[in-house]
Amino acid sequence: MKSKVLSFFLIALSASCSSDYSPKPKGYYYIDLPEPVYHDLTAYPFFKCSVSNQALVEEPKNMPAGMKEKNGIGFNLNYPRFHAQIYCSFFRMDKPDFPVFSEESRRMVYVQVQKAKGAKETAYTNPEQKVYGLVYEIQGNAASPVQFVITDSARSFFRGALYFDAVFNRDSIAPVLAYINKDIHVMLESFQWKQ
Repeated sequence: MKSKVLSFFLIALSASCSSDYSPKPKGYYYIDLPEPVYHDLTAYPFFKCSVSNQALVEEPKNMPAGMKEKNGIGFNLNYPRFHAQIYCSFFRMDKPDFPVFSEESRRMVYVQVQKAKGAKETAYTNPEQKVYGLVYEIQGNAASPVQFVITDSARSFFRGALYFDAVFNRDSIAPVLAYINKDIHVMLESFQWKQ
């Protein structure tokens, strides 16, 4: 009887020591995404729009060279919880300046596209408010996954670019990217020029 029990345990022990090991996929932390509440950003003289209560409006530490000379305004929408910022700039322009601003924004987008897999462009128009916008969603692991421009095609030009404060990995940051991307679209849809 003892030999049968010992044989059973030896068989069970040898069967349990299988070499079939399969690695588990890398997991990511759960990210709590609070429901945003939007409020009007009216502090600037040329435009107003809605921004999320999750974003802090901050003045940039260093104004880009030439911004004040071009009647420029700069501010950042800082998402400290998500380690992300939308760098925003506004320019009041003369009529011949529009192609220059437009081309410079397009060039900045395509610098990102060269390092990524491409870009999806989404146009937005609100002729009643004279608001015309374009959102670039850069595919792949670009430093700036979303950039956008808003203009009246005559005197006003607004530009924004989303950056994360960490190495960008689209898989791990996808929920936060979608969350902030929604805020960008709300901003665009609520955008109005002040008279």
